[in-house]
Amino acid sequence: MSVAAEPATVEQCLRTGGGFSQGDLNWIAEQFVTLDARLASFPAETTALEISVKDRAAKGQKVTLECFIAGRRTIVTTSGEEDLHAALNDVRDDLRRKLDDSKTKQEPRHNRHLRAGLTDLEQDPELPA
Repeated sequence: MSVAAEPATVEQCLRTGGGFSQGDLNWIAEQFVTLDARLASFPAETTALEISVKDRAAKGQKVTLECFIAGRRTIVTTSGEEDLHAALNDVRDDLRRKLDDSKTKQEPRHNRHLRAGLTDLEQDPELPA
């Protein structure tokens, strides 16, 4: 029997890129804690998040959040909001939407054969409940 992989969390997966220091990591992770529910379906050892900012505190700052998950395309979200907290919330919410979209594209929820197999298992009286 295989051991289930530990689910990914923001605290485990987030690292800082350009424009942020390691000291910024804690308060950014606190803002991103709502992503934990979306990341939990992926294993921690194959998931990474990287946050960076270009021209921090300048009028044209750009915040970028990248999400790397093994077996999936890299998801990149950006924000040009002038307020840093607003920009972080913007990239967090955009990543949440893109993770939802990515997950629904890869899951075969309209697979008739899969649904038929699941209903057969539920109705089989020989299987233990």
